[in-house]
Amino acid sequence: MRTTGPTSRPASPPGPSWKPSGVDELVRPALRAALERLGDPVRTIAEYHFGWRSADGKPTEAGAGKMIRPALVLLSARAAGGSEADAVPEAVAMELLHNFSVLHDDIMDRDRVRRHRPTAWTVFGIPQAVLAGDALLALSLEVVADRPAHELAVVNRTLLELVNGQIADISFEHRHDVGLAECEAMAQAKTGTLISCCCALGAFAASANEDRAESFAEFGRQLGHAFQLVDDVLGIWGDPGTTGKSTHSDLAVRKKTLPVVAALTSDTPAAYELAAQYRGEETLAASDLTRMAELVVQAGGRAWAEQQATAALRNASLALQRARPAEGPARCLTDLADFITHRDR
Repeated sequence: MRTTGPTSRPASPPGPSWKPSGVDELVRPALRAALERLGDPVRTIAEYHFGWRSADGKPTEAGAGKMIRPALVLLSARAAGGSEADAVPEAVAMELLHNFSVLHDDIMDRDRVRRHRPTAWTVFGIPQAVLAGDALLALSLEVVADRPAHELAVVNRTLLELVNGQIADISFEHRHDVGLAECEAMAQAKTGTLISCCCALGAFAASANEDRAESFAEFGRQLGHAFQLVDDVLGIWGDPGTTGKSTHSDLAVRKKTLPVVAALTSDTPAAYELAAQYRGEETLAASDLTRMAELVVQAGGRAWAEQQATAALRNASLALQRARPAEGPARCLTDLADFITHRDR
């Protein structure tokens, strides 16, 4: 049975123009209820990761992030002619699936800060954080277990793509010949596929047909590409107060992100100097990181990433038009796309 919403909703504080009211009023309570199915200590780790518990297990409200993926599910459902309440299970499943990948990514990328707090693996240990991520994955599939087969097929394909993208990303750490096309494919698998899934599931929750759902999915794919490009820019030049991560965090671990690979493959003097830094194994000093960021700019990597993000956003807009969305929700989806691609540097 699908979750049904209240007949009338209490007034909510004004939020971002793209944020549907159902994220706070419907999805967050359903997400908390889903996590209550987990046993301790896994539940404690998961709730810490979501910002609902401190490291010593006390309730807190550090914040579970912007909930962009659930918002995409709800808005896509409304844009396809359905209601937010019809898409709540799908929205919860996508937030769980996203956070499964985040818990594992933080370990593999050795990130120590997430949403302005120590990452779960640094607090509870690597094995515990891995198992908490596994639990979120299992829970995401359980939440949508009674959905139609075509929805489950989309979720399963998305999961496989996420894994393939992460494996490719890990393989890049030990290679010095990563091409730009394969880096884009990796980013699409890691980020674009999940955002595409959110939009497709929202449309399916509103009983959209395959062709219309595919237009929503394409909107998500293009938006996901723009999202990753901007995220990679923020991973080098972002303000820690905005990103919740350390300055130059991606460069510090010599991560081959999209602007970095664009710079490395530019066949410029800056690219050769940057490549020498990426072949090293010593710990990088702050001055090294500053110089590497300058080299990415000089080699054209940042400009390329920002131009590609703009092009992907334009393609997303065209795909959304093909989906024939309802006007109000479509405007919210456009506002969300603008928010993703114009976050503060």
